[in-house]
Amino acid sequence: MLPFALTIFTGAFLLFLVQPLIGKYILPWFGGTPGVWTTCMLFFQLVLLGGYAYAHFLSRWLKPRGQAVVHGALLLASLAVLPIVPADTWKPTSGDAPITHILLLLAATIGLPYFVVSTTGPLMQSWFSRLNPGRSPYRLYALSNIGSLLALLAYPFLIEPNVARKLQAVSWGWGLMAYVAFAVWCVALVWRRGVADEVPAGGLAAVEEPTEEPSLRHKFLWLALPACASALLLATTNKLCQDVAVIPFLWILPLSLYLLTFILCFDAQQWYWRPIFLPALLACFVWLICVLADINTVRIGWQVAAFCMTLFVACMVCHGELYELKPHPRRLTGYYLMISLGGAIGGFLVAVVAPHVFQTYAELAWSCGACALLVWLVCLPNWRVPNFPWWRFHAWMAGSLVAMAVCLAFFIQSHEKDNVIEATRNFYGAMSVLEYGAETPGSRYLLLQHGRITHGFQLTDPDQRRRLTSYYGEKSGVALAIRNFPRAHKRIGVVGLGTGTTAAFGEKGDYVRIYEINSEVKRLATSRFTFVNDTIGLGGKVDIIMGDARLSMEREEPQHLDVLALDAFSSDAIPVHLLTKEAVAIYGKHLAPDGVLAVHISNRYLDLEPVVENVAKEFGYERLSISDNDGEKDWWIYSSTWVLLSKNKELIAKIAALTDSTKEETTKKVVPLWTDDYVSLWPIMSW
Repeated sequence: MLPFALTIFTGAFLLFLVQPLIGKYILPWFGGTPGVWTTCMLFFQLVLLGGYAYAHFLSRWLKPRGQAVVHGALLLASLAVLPIVPADTWKPTSGDAPITHILLLLAATIGLPYFVVSTTGPLMQSWFSRLNPGRSPYRLYALSNIGSLLALLAYPFLIEPNVARKLQAVSWGWGLMAYVAFAVWCVALVWRRGVADEVPAGGLAAVEEPTEEPSLRHKFLWLALPACASALLLATTNKLCQDVAVIPFLWILPLSLYLLTFILCFDAQQWYWRPIFLPALLACFVWLICVLADINTVRIGWQVAAFCMTLFVACMVCHGELYELKPHPRRLTGYYLMISLGGAIGGFLVAVVAPHVFQTYAELAWSCGACALLVWLVCLPNWRVPNFPWWRFHAWMAGSLVAMAVCLAFFIQSHEKDNVIEATRNFYGAMSVLEYGAETPGSRYLLLQHGRITHGFQLTDPDQRRRLTSYYGEKSGVALAIRNFPRAHKRIGVVGLGTGTTAAFGEKGDYVRIYEINSEVKRLATSRFTFVNDTIGLGGKVDIIMGDARLSMEREEPQHLDVLALDAFSSDAIPVHLLTKEAVAIYGKHLAPDGVLAVHISNRYLDLEPVVENVAKEFGYERLSISDNDGEKDWWIYSSTWVLLSKNKELIAKIAALTDSTKEETTKKVVPLWTDDYVSLWPIMSW
């Protein structure tokens, strides 16, 4: 068993270690949105499906020695594409077709090694089953998931904080070489002393061959249960990432819980017991409704707990029932193929279908509903037989779960605001334009919402529509920087378009350069709102540069900006890749020598000021934090916190004199400098 255990464990460890590694590499290239990880997960599931299909058909179509030759050649070929570092030529030049671009990038970079490693579980278990008749291979499946879980836990706590990205990729290549060595050991066993190319009639094959073909119902559940669990995984990850940050830890937490359910359910049958987990699932649905009903005031720790506990219990139910339906070991590769296909279908529904079908992140509620319906289908044969133990429990619990899931779906739907005049969703998130004050003359305004966060609004009365609103009032940090900058015709840069409110800072002769990755934001800002067009009409010039701001700035010549405003939040998620040392170095290239970098750090969950303080020290900037959270404000002004960074000491002193802020006030929290290799939210999170 040793060579198979080593191969399966190492393969599983590499399989899941490469996922956050490659995701972290390409995240800054595509706007740092939750859709990047969702698309990566779709790729991993599709390749995993291909690997399982390969293992299934290889074991069916070829004799053992033929399998050994083919797989041995594939193992050696996988080493030819090392190292797995994405080339800069794959960096996107626009924000169009990101899903296709990401899938092609991943296929060219890690496609072959990932495919080879993905074949490990079913193929090695199939070989082990043939070499060791009578011994169950399902413990090896649990070992595979343990290796995967250890890789996921090691990455955010051990590898990411201590190992540079390039070294991570090189080390993964060394790990692949070790894996190939172990796998070749197994190939040699199959070749030398495994099963003969010809099995005598009435021999091992006759003894092991199952007598019954699995029913259509069983095959459907082999597909539907893992599809539901996969959809729940990605829907939960999307929800967490859009509200906090797109970082490996929040990718890994749900995925670790998902894998833990596989480990428990496939290790031993006693880990899953319906009388415990079905009531627990019902309780989780109730808890989720309570959290969603008051999500703007519930602390992030409770939100994470509610979403993750629901995911864990639901996946325990799906995978526990899946294990109950396991076939004879000789049908093992077909069983795993159906599980993999189900996972790919779930990923496809969330990553590709949901953004075109739903205008909000409703897939979480509908995935819970699908889980409840599957419970009903699984329990159906039991409560048709009155003398079956617990039959009344099965009937009542299944019905209750379906009813609660329907309530959850309708709850989500009922919370859609009736004043939405346009809603849209794409790879970069869900947005809606809402109308308020229409019943009062002169008070009508339109508001753009991204997730749960307002990204600006505009009064529609012709005499008021140039008024600065929301986070950009005249006492905000960005307004003070622009209004007090000592140059007649200013050059203003903005990262993040929103409604285009920042364009209203531009006057005749000014130049406003706005970076935006989402084409839907540009469409809404120029069709529903008039800030951009009004500034152009007054004689100012406004350019909207499409694509990721950081990549666009890397390619551009210095823009000599007087003020550069960093305001690129997506829902409540922070733009991690836009706050690193490397990112701020790029901004510095485009600032005038006396220019100001204005960073918007308002956030309900995270204290970003220590992060900005670190980059200020790193680059020798004067730092001034401006919060307009105190005192009475007009209704159209929101509280905000901006941090101004500049080497223009006179300007910073002048702005400080106009506010109650203190220059260079050191924050209480101490955090390491954020870099592309290292980002940690733990020290700045308000749980």
